[in-house]
Amino acid sequence: MVIDRLARPLTLAGIGGVMALVAGCTQMATSAGPVAASPPSPQLARVWFYRDLNPNESLAEPYVRIDGAVVGASEPGGAFYRDLAPGRHRLSVDSYAEDRNQARDVDVPPGREVFAKILPLDDFVEGGGEYSGGYHRNNYVLWLYPAEVARPAIARSHLAAAAVPR
Repeated sequence: MVIDRLARPLTLAGIGGVMALVAGCTQMATSAGPVAASPPSPQLARVWFYRDLNPNESLAEPYVRIDGAVVGASEPGGAFYRDLAPGRHRLSVDSYAEDRNQARDVDVPPGREVFAKILPLDDFVEGGGEYSGGYHRNNYVLWLYPAEVARPAIARSHLAAAAVPR
């Protein structure tokens, strides 16, 4: 009898706790993503780097460069941006093999944004024995996308810190 009197309030408390947890998750899911980041200053330009999350691709994090200087690492499912002086800049991503699509020269006017997507170049350098693990080298390219294509992809990404790797 005592157990029955205790079981009902505990069950109700448990259900209430689960409902509160679900409500909290719902609020987090609808919160503003990285696309809601403040626009660049009118005196600066902004370059976004992003990469889709695909479980079939490498989890490697290649360095991303602007004018040859490392500005971050491309994470699967991640996005980051850098504000920089307007003008002509060379955007690039590190890769094992050289490819003409590893780097892009862009002219960025003040107050504008450029969107660069990092894509894996799969099955380019790999091999090994028929029954062994073999080897695979990570290769990446960088493509420029318009804002209307890039913004939804960035909204699905996590905003990564663009700290310079050690």
